[in-house]
Amino acid sequence: MNGPIRAAVDIGGTFTDIHCLDARDGAVHAWKTPTTPEDPSIGLLTGLTEAAARFGFALSDIGLLLHGTTIATNAVLERKLASGALLTTAGFEDVLEITRHVRRDIYGLAPDPFPCLIERDRRLGVPERMRADGTAERALDVAALGPVLDRLRALEPEAVAIGLLHAYANPAHERRLADAVRAALPGVPVCLSSAISPEIREYERLSTTVLNALLMPVVGRYLARLEARLGDGGFAPRIVLVQSNGGTCSLRMAAEQPARLLLSGPSGGAMAAERLSRLLEKPNLVAVDMGGTSFDVSVVQGGRIGLVTQGEVGGLPVRLPMVEMRTIGAGGGSIAAVDASGRLTVGPRSTGARPGPVSYRRGGVEPTVTDANAVLGYLDPGFFLGGAMPLDVNGAKAAMVARVGGALGLDAEGAARGILAVTNAALAAAVRLSLFEKGLDPRDFALLSFGGAGGLQACAVAEELGIGEVVIPRNPGTLSAYGILFADLVQDLSRSRLLPAVEASVAEAMGVLDALRAEGEASLAADGVAEADRAFEAAADLRYKGQAFELLVPWPEARVAGAAIHAAGHAAGGDRGPLAPLLARFHEMHRARFSYAEAHAPVEIVTLRLSAIGRLPKPAVATDAAPAGEPVKGRRAVAGAEWPVLDRDALTAAEGPAIIEEAFSTHLLPPGWACTLGAEGALILRRAA
Repeated sequence: MNGPIRAAVDIGGTFTDIHCLDARDGAVHAWKTPTTPEDPSIGLLTGLTEAAARFGFALSDIGLLLHGTTIATNAVLERKLASGALLTTAGFEDVLEITRHVRRDIYGLAPDPFPCLIERDRRLGVPERMRADGTAERALDVAALGPVLDRLRALEPEAVAIGLLHAYANPAHERRLADAVRAALPGVPVCLSSAISPEIREYERLSTTVLNALLMPVVGRYLARLEARLGDGGFAPRIVLVQSNGGTCSLRMAAEQPARLLLSGPSGGAMAAERLSRLLEKPNLVAVDMGGTSFDVSVVQGGRIGLVTQGEVGGLPVRLPMVEMRTIGAGGGSIAAVDASGRLTVGPRSTGARPGPVSYRRGGVEPTVTDANAVLGYLDPGFFLGGAMPLDVNGAKAAMVARVGGALGLDAEGAARGILAVTNAALAAAVRLSLFEKGLDPRDFALLSFGGAGGLQACAVAEELGIGEVVIPRNPGTLSAYGILFADLVQDLSRSRLLPAVEASVAEAMGVLDALRAEGEASLAADGVAEADRAFEAAADLRYKGQAFELLVPWPEARVAGAAIHAAGHAAGGDRGPLAPLLARFHEMHRARFSYAEAHAPVEIVTLRLSAIGRLPKPAVATDAAPAGEPVKGRRAVAGAEWPVLDRDALTAAEGPAIIEEAFSTHLLPPGWACTLGAEGALILRRAA
């Protein structure tokens, strides 16, 4: 990384957001350009080229490119995956179809089945059997694999997933089988469950393995196009990809384990929220990211963003660490319609980047949330995207009447108000659920609003929730890219090992963490991370004996390897050793989540985890200049009245009603609200008592 520019790119469904940090003067620049769905790398390069011209640097000055992408997510949601085959222990070929027998809708007479990505005739049984303790009940005979490999060749798969029974306890059979498959099908990507998700629970482990395998060709082709496109004209920065856990990974790791990219873009916003929580000294934030397609909710509690060990994408469980987030289909491009019962609905269908809302003049005919805001005067048709995309308000009004107002007996303004009311209720419900499921009260939190469409709805959503403070960060329309800008390389390693949480198990647990650390050291070395820039953070999944679920509990007392791990634990935990603080933390978390704890009940360690972190250099950020100039830009007709329009860059304080504009975002300050300028250039909006 030799160039002075550190660039972060977040490719969303509608826009590609860019932040650039110049190490020469600490300046941070934000830019936004339309996404190109046919090949997202086109929009990425276009945006970087525009940013370079706008802010006075050359593409060759970019030394590090941090890239958040939806390529993996879209491939799963749209089922544009490679054709694959699954090799599993003979007799267990139907685990993917049996699933968990969990009904998503307990009252549905015809519930939707869980998706199954590989058909029955492409799931092949292998004669072998590993026990749960890692010993072989039936050894894998490589010499006898001929018939299985012949059937596999005949299927001509683009990728092969290997998930053998209890491979998390002993991966030897999987590795030998993978060698045989690679010899039989040279060049075909192979994914092992013991490499991507070495944890208990057969269905979740197989689902993750299959998903990763089918993504390998898709993501591999995209990365090849990206490298080729960025290599033109001597522009060849170091590229890292953003993962679901908020960290980044090398191109090598992204190609091998693309399932780790499934929440690549949204995790950047969550990490930005965590950073701002510290900078603003607001430990409790509800971060809401409203873009063109979706609305993402994440919770910062005590200054830390939550992580979960399993998520779901497109109805498929993914057993990998990811930022805890709730997503609903509600964004600026969400389509409003009246259903057969006469009910007004908004989303989850979206117009996306093409054709976009009606007001974008790109051929859209269905009214959206953005169109509703334009019709009501909240958006300046001549200043959208800083004036780069003029809006067609008359076209939006006509579509509003034709598609919504006519069926409900409303004019364009009435239909627009109805659309926003439905939208705000859905947004508030998503936030409420994210807090209530953790036993948290919305009134104890401030609402951090960002995304291109967030500022238009933030105060209305806060009022529905009883939240009295809204934070609008600087450059909110590109905040996810800002969060990505400060990310490090992070590789999450895990190993399931069922152990009673007693002192006698500590040595074995430390041995597992030692092995994970050795694996992490090797991976960071392969990515060129110097030893001085490496760090490791341990955690464990714990449960009360007999429970069927676990809690992820940090274990800072087990941070280093070997004998030193035990010494560090005793130093932190006194005479109690490293286990006592871990158990105390577990009981406290269990009480917070489920309102009870059983301090004397036996506890089990289920999975041990280690995050291997490679610190990337971070240039210092220059302090923002004090606001200057006249804040009042003019006045605009809104809701039957004249509201002042304020320039965000010149604003220090204001009282509602007012509209606050900046290059890529517009914010509403309703009557009864006032705002002041806080640290880091953030606007702090407060509701009158």
